[in-house]
Amino acid sequence: MANILVVDDELGIRDLLSEILNDEGHNVELAENAAQARAARGRSRPDLVLLDIWMPDTDGVTLLKEWSTTGMLSMPVIMMSGHATIETAVEATKIGAQSFLEKPITMQKLLKAVEAGLTRTPPVAARKPGVAGVAAPPAIELTVEAAMTGGQVPPPMVEMGPQGRQLFELDKPLRNARDDFEKSYFEFHLAKEGGSMTRVAEKTGLERTHLYRKLKQLGVDLSRGKRGG
Repeated sequence: MANILVVDDELGIRDLLSEILNDEGHNVELAENAAQARAARGRSRPDLVLLDIWMPDTDGVTLLKEWSTTGMLSMPVIMMSGHATIETAVEATKIGAQSFLEKPITMQKLLKAVEAGLTRTPPVAARKPGVAGVAAPPAIELTVEAAMTGGQVPPPMVEMGPQGRQLFELDKPLRNARDDFEKSYFEFHLAKEGGSMTRVAEKTGLERTHLYRKLKQLGVDLSRGKRGG
């Protein structure tokens, strides 16, 4: 159980996040603008802050920078926005934000980000590198992926179960990369189901005719699954 501060000017967002986090057993305090957020931070140090970027009085990045420069950024902060650019996400990460959630926020993404934020070390800005006894943290290359995931970029591979790890080349157009994944995905299920189109359709949630067209389009060898089975 953690004390979480939710800062967002939209009542619906505050209520939704509060309901989800309360159901998970967390204590939630709400603020609708930067002034209320400052007051909440002054009363106590929350274990985690969910901070909206676009707010009417002071935007979230400015408030984050204010906490960082005054030594009050001693808790993980997750930025939220439905309109922020990659540059904004990178800037927030440089200041000390742990990660970034794009609106509309799904419950799965919210809970995953909150869990990750609560288990990570305090933000870099809060540790004050150069102070006696505190080592400066290693430099992090702030790529787009790093900005969106708090500096942690997943390895370029997909787990394919009993057949081991299947690597995919990511330095190619999205359509080609997606086709490579889908082909491996369907070949895996065909082999697992002994080439049975009926069972593969059930497993993948596709209608049989659509599945057959998809396999032909991807160039999947339908006899390969039967031989593997």
